[in-house]
Amino acid sequence: MSRILVSGLINIETTLKVDHFPITYEPVRYPFWGVQSTVSGVGYNVAKALTTLGSDVRFLSLVGRDLLAQGIAQALTEANISGHDVLPQLAQTAQSVILYEPSGRRQIHVDLKDIQEQVYPPERFEAALVDCDFAVLCNINFSRPFLARAQQAGVPIATDVHTIHDLEDPYNADFMAAAHVLFMSNEKLPCPPEEWARRVQERYGTAVIVIGLGAEGALLAVQADGRMERVTAVPTRPVVNTIGAGDALFSAFVHSYSQTGDPYAALRRAVVFASYKIGETGAAQGFLTAVELEDWLARTQD
Repeated sequence: MSRILVSGLINIETTLKVDHFPITYEPVRYPFWGVQSTVSGVGYNVAKALTTLGSDVRFLSLVGRDLLAQGIAQALTEANISGHDVLPQLAQTAQSVILYEPSGRRQIHVDLKDIQEQVYPPERFEAALVDCDFAVLCNINFSRPFLARAQQAGVPIATDVHTIHDLEDPYNADFMAAAHVLFMSNEKLPCPPEEWARRVQERYGTAVIVIGLGAEGALLAVQADGRMERVTAVPTRPVVNTIGAGDALFSAFVHSYSQTGDPYAALRRAVVFASYKIGETGAAQGFLTAVELEDWLARTQD
């Protein structure tokens, strides 16, 4: 079993089902069973997915001193994730609202409150990092000081910079420079994914790069092998909402790669894991266990 530190956002997520984009104005709508509120956030999504798959997770995050934080504490307990390092430092807990249509397309609105101005206690991070095999450091400000600390400790870093289009992006450059495993989306890339992966490798020397290609699957670039390959998406069940697909892909890859060191097998599993996940509404719903994932992997290879 891999021991993985995860540092990242946790928030309350409200999803709203709409008929289509763009939204036609109506003064009142009644989308019965179309509004749901759950615990989410990139850090929580990754921590929950890794825990469901069987990794030993140490989760670091920040919440508010408010009623919403009580619901988060309950969700952590139900997900078998320790809340020991989820600290009530914020004025209010972060929230998000996600609109999605029947095709699965979504629009995300995130209110981080004052989290980007907060500093996570470094001694808590140091204690949590002990004996960890990987550090998943999500690209939020309170994770930023941990990049150098994880490198000094010799713990490989995995991060996801999501929609990126600039190699020198001032917000994400230090995360990109520190990552052993680097994930991103193709949604805003200025060139074909293969060319972008080459540019990232040349600029940062990144060992493993995965670029999510949405419905087309994902691109894997492994520097040591000098190889790039695309893994096509596989159908598992009908798409409900694509929110959280990237987090699911990232989580399943880190889980498998941390255990085997094989990035090719890890991405094949991750593509199946993400495909199944988007059959649910919320970003932190629809995760397979390791046994279920192997079963679906076998089915999709038949």
